[in-house]
Amino acid sequence: MTASIVRAACPHDCPDTCAMLITVQDGVATEVRGDPEHPTTGGALCTKVARYLQRTYHADRLLYPMKRIGKKGEGQFERISWDEALDTIAARLTEIAARAPQAILPYSYAGTMGLVQGDSMSARFFHKIGASYLDRTICSTAGSVGYAYSIGAQLGTDVEQFEHSKLILIWGGNPIASNLHFWTRVQQAKRRGAKLIAIDPYRSLTAEKCHQHIALLPGTDAALALGMMHVLIAEDLLDEDYIAEHTLGFDQLKERVQDWTPERTAQTCGISAEEVLQLAREYGATAQRGDAVAIRLNYGLQRVRGGGMAVRNIACLPALVGAWRQAAGGVLLASADAFPVNNRALQRSDLRTGGRPRTLNMSTIGDNLLRETSPEFGPKVEALIVYNSNPVAVAPESPKVAEGFARDDLFTVVLEHFQTDTADYADILLPATTQLEHVDVHMAYGHHYMLANNAAIAPLGEAKPNAEIFRLLAARMGFDDPCFQESDDQIAAQAFKKQDVRAQHFDWETLKLVGWQKMNVPDAPFANGGFPTPSGKCEFFSARMQAAGLDPLPTFIAPYESVASNPELAQQYPLAMISPPARNFMNSTFVNVQSLRSTEGEPHLDIHPSDAATRGIEDGQRVRIYNDRGSFEAKARVSDRARPGLVVGLSIWWKKFAEDGKNANEVTSQRVTDMGNGATFYDVLVQVEKCPT
Repeated sequence: MTASIVRAACPHDCPDTCAMLITVQDGVATEVRGDPEHPTTGGALCTKVARYLQRTYHADRLLYPMKRIGKKGEGQFERISWDEALDTIAARLTEIAARAPQAILPYSYAGTMGLVQGDSMSARFFHKIGASYLDRTICSTAGSVGYAYSIGAQLGTDVEQFEHSKLILIWGGNPIASNLHFWTRVQQAKRRGAKLIAIDPYRSLTAEKCHQHIALLPGTDAALALGMMHVLIAEDLLDEDYIAEHTLGFDQLKERVQDWTPERTAQTCGISAEEVLQLAREYGATAQRGDAVAIRLNYGLQRVRGGGMAVRNIACLPALVGAWRQAAGGVLLASADAFPVNNRALQRSDLRTGGRPRTLNMSTIGDNLLRETSPEFGPKVEALIVYNSNPVAVAPESPKVAEGFARDDLFTVVLEHFQTDTADYADILLPATTQLEHVDVHMAYGHHYMLANNAAIAPLGEAKPNAEIFRLLAARMGFDDPCFQESDDQIAAQAFKKQDVRAQHFDWETLKLVGWQKMNVPDAPFANGGFPTPSGKCEFFSARMQAAGLDPLPTFIAPYESVASNPELAQQYPLAMISPPARNFMNSTFVNVQSLRSTEGEPHLDIHPSDAATRGIEDGQRVRIYNDRGSFEAKARVSDRARPGLVVGLSIWWKKFAEDGKNANEVTSQRVTDMGNGATFYDVLVQVEKCPT
């Protein structure tokens, strides 16, 4: 039989959202490759998704519904029928919903970024029940809110334009590991003479390949941006016409940054004053020469107490030097708001009755699951439905998360591909399809193409798409609204607002055939201003921030935990710790793919030689990393990749694959960011010691 080629899209939480081609022979997928014609994918897939067949056809795939027969956390299950699984879940949820619907909580994130299998039918289901609303904050909300205060929306430099930039600041990210196709554009720019500067506490794979690496202390990015502003203004490295026409609050900003001298900035950031001066001068002078200067922001820098303000500050820089005038200038955090997603049609919030329910923050799930019924909190969480996420591994302050999941009186349902750390705590475990086995439609947050995902193969075993599972549950619970009968194709056809000029060409049947289409967006979005802020300008002064009780001007908010901001805590725990993504994992996805886990090795901790020497730690020794919240073990890698005073544990390992059954989130905190209520994964102090031999 002749092989067929099916058009698909990568579903994972990555800016690249690659267009894929799946080769199918006799009903079996035999090859997954990048679409060579897709402008951003260019035929290349990352090392993880290139091995997607190993994941889809993994020997440990969950293929049948299961119910727990052991204690929670032991991972002991027996096979049951779909009828028994659905009846059990529907009966339990019906009983709870009849007396306290907000005692039911969904928990999901970006296990798939698809608009159908992510949150469409599932959102409808929970709206109809009246369940608690989950504030999905764990990744990017601080930066998104901070960026919007300055720019107005998640819009910025088109990734395809970066190859024409002459100076590129890669700030708070490691695109070799997590934004590969942006890195491809950067390499093209480098070959054309562009200078690359990485700003990151850790000398990542990306930082190693840049011309310069500025290794500032975690949580001090906002201060570095203020110091750059000081130099740009003091030395008149400005585009005064752009400032006058397209910005708001320059005079107040000028006064605010007067005190942020290179010396003060350097002391705060743990770098030299010369680095501050050189960075600002190069940024401003390059723009004044008429060359494009661009900043690629990423989410690492916003996972600290002042993370939203840090992104807000950096987002102001391009307007000061007029970088937005050129298509290859400006800043990119995310492109998500280039897509007019029709959330009202997809999620049907109108199904809710009785007003908006309480909101629970996913970043504080540990505390939320351990709280009792009270007037201020509302009802105790009695039922938890987890899909597209692995919170026992990925949520902060893991000991509390595991304690909450272990509650005997908590009814937990998990939709999954594998028996993850979270799945081990399920009462009912349901097998979900992978991207090769279902239909979906995708936007992106790193480029401007909408994509279709066609099902390449039939579902393995008895696995079902997320949307179908919630469709069946809705039927079991007697929900007869017509929207619960819509097929996945019918849902996908409503994904984008066709009345919006950006998506007026959207047609689902056409998109399925061609695979991808670009949104109608300009190459240089703010060349002539037109920012989507209330004033229509880049807002150095934000009345919205003032109304929200925030400082309306760029400022610096110190970390919760650092030697400078919390010296008493630092006496016990003198080392800052960050846990950025490992190259071979996508958060906790792919950790169970043997070839990728073997490449990654085992959990390890990078520690600077001076910090290792004072603790008698040698390269390759097992060490214990701890603070008041918990501890975990890893193998030490003594290296100057980590700056002095910093340790780095690349993550996120499933606990069951670690020798001590723990991971880096044993020591992270449930405290939230200055805005957006985001997680503060990189705002952590620890101590490190040798493990007993």
